[in-house]
Amino acid sequence: MAPEVSTKNHLANGGYYRSLTRNMILIVIVVSLSPLILISGLIGYQFHTSYQDKVLDHLQEIVRKHKQNIDSFLYERLANVASLVRVHSLGRLSSEAFLKETLSLFREQYGGVFVDLGLVDEQGVQVAYAGPFELGRANYANAEWFKRAIRSPFYISDVFLGLRGLPHFIIAVKPDGDARWLLRATIDFMAFNSLVEATQLGKTGSAFIVNQNGDFQTRPRFEATFHRELLTGFLSKKTVEERVAVFEQNDPSGRTFLYLMTPLKNGQWILVYQQAKTDAFADLYRAQRLALIIFLLGGLGIVGTSVLLSRRMVQRIARADREKEMLNEQVIEAGKLASVGELAAGIAHEINNPMAIMVEEAGWIEDLLQEEEFEEGANLEEFKRAVKQIKTQGKRCKEITHKLLSFARKTDPKVVVVQLNDLVEEIVALCEQRAKYSNIHISMSLMPDLPTIHASPSEMQQVLLNLINNAVDAMEKSGGNIDITTRVDGAHVVLDVGDTGPGIPQANLARIFDPFFTTKAVGKGTGLGLSICYGIIHKMGGEISVNSAVGVGAVFHIRVPIPKIDGKSGTSRS
Repeated sequence: MAPEVSTKNHLANGGYYRSLTRNMILIVIVVSLSPLILISGLIGYQFHTSYQDKVLDHLQEIVRKHKQNIDSFLYERLANVASLVRVHSLGRLSSEAFLKETLSLFREQYGGVFVDLGLVDEQGVQVAYAGPFELGRANYANAEWFKRAIRSPFYISDVFLGLRGLPHFIIAVKPDGDARWLLRATIDFMAFNSLVEATQLGKTGSAFIVNQNGDFQTRPRFEATFHRELLTGFLSKKTVEERVAVFEQNDPSGRTFLYLMTPLKNGQWILVYQQAKTDAFADLYRAQRLALIIFLLGGLGIVGTSVLLSRRMVQRIARADREKEMLNEQVIEAGKLASVGELAAGIAHEINNPMAIMVEEAGWIEDLLQEEEFEEGANLEEFKRAVKQIKTQGKRCKEITHKLLSFARKTDPKVVVVQLNDLVEEIVALCEQRAKYSNIHISMSLMPDLPTIHASPSEMQQVLLNLINNAVDAMEKSGGNIDITTRVDGAHVVLDVGDTGPGIPQANLARIFDPFFTTKAVGKGTGLGLSICYGIIHKMGGEISVNSAVGVGAVFHIRVPIPKIDGKSGTSRS
């Protein structure tokens, strides 16, 4: 018994159902979210990787094309100067008028890219000059650019300040052969810087040029956080003209920047593209945030749904367990009632035998009182009255026990011809005494010559007894009336059992005939009586219904079909 008691206590305190709810919630969440997490992680990783590769490929292509534009610009300017050297003689190039005319033509044709032109001899002296500065006879003998340019057929210098104090770089071309002079042109720094800055992507993307020492050759659009370690890493690799290297590095504030680098000017310069990683992958991060929000909302929906469904399912399980427990109690109660019925039948049988002897003995005493020796007695009449009363009450007890035994033993559901009025009178006689104790009056209004019906007497008695007992139970505290009537309605015999009790609430009327539904206290009702009545009447082809109002009472209507009479044989058939 200990495990059963423990189980009942566990069910009673709700621990079992709370544990069941938690387990169901966890199972539903794990089963629902696991595939979602795996699929989301796999797809998210693939999307993240492919999108990053796509962005980097796009940036590399942009940097590559920008490199081509800058190299084309430099070599076109170099070609412009070289064409002058190849076409014109030293004497003509020594003419400042010719240089001014040529500079004017270049500026008109190329939009002010050329700042000035100058012819420099082998000692570094500028022998002819055309431009806005006073640089005639300027001496570049000690200038680094001149030392390199005089030894090369052509030369493009780094950006420097020089004699004019402004950032610029020089394109110098020396004629073929052993000539010891060169023609130089100054390129406008602002125009070149604008060309380099033309690549502007996002909010932080910018391009600039550094030389192999890491010195800036153009001015970055934003403050550059370029580190020389990146340049060292780039230069340490084998330089390929079309190669674009990608690096990542954090700035002092902790932000991560992307750096794309490619060589310019035969590897003398390096084009650097810089952009914050969050800016470069802004669309990716935005999509990831949106996916995360959707995932969280979906996860919350799954969790909420799992909690709601699990609680509802556990509530149904708990309700089913309570109904099962109630059913067990009602079955036990029904067994007790059956045992009590058998005991009552046995007691009635045992009482009937001595009661019969008492009645016989009273008759024998009545015969003795007729003898002469008793006729003159002073109490003869009193003796006769007492004997008559004994016989009367004995016969009454015998009838009561006979009816009780008759009801208890009539279990055979065999259908026979039944006179409903006789069954009503018999059951009322059984219930009348109990009704009087509860101050309840039972009245009958039975239709004379009521047609007979085909029914099982024991089952019909059970229906009547259930309805009368229910009415008595409803009014046992307050008293009242029970009205039983029989009548004919068309092709049906109708039995009405009404009471003046508290009535049935409207909410309970729809369930009044459900098995194990009862409003009585535990141990007082099984909830099977009206369900059994419903099954018996419908098995007979009849109908049972109820009309009730709270505070007025209830009336149960039983309609049983009248058997049809076969005209040829004179027999009845249902």
